[in-house]
Amino acid sequence: MSIHIGKEIEAELRRQGRGVTWFAQRLHCDRTNVYNIFKREGIDTILLQRIGAVLNRNFFLLYCQEELGRVEKVSTDV
Repeated sequence: MSIHIGKEIEAELRRQGRGVTWFAQRLHCDRTNVYNIFKREGIDTILLQRIGAVLNRNFFLLYCQEELGRVEKVSTDV
């Protein structure tokens, strides 16, 4: 399983009932930049930290959970 962080960010924004304009204003960028973020599979950690602060969510946990899933799979395969 690979995380598509842009899709995760977009899903969280929608879950919160927030719009792209609201999000862009808080990130101090254009709406087109937000749509570009949604398309990204990977993202700079500083930007992800800023996005997490705006949306009040720790997106880094997704990567930790993915890694834990890999470790558990390896240990059960042995």
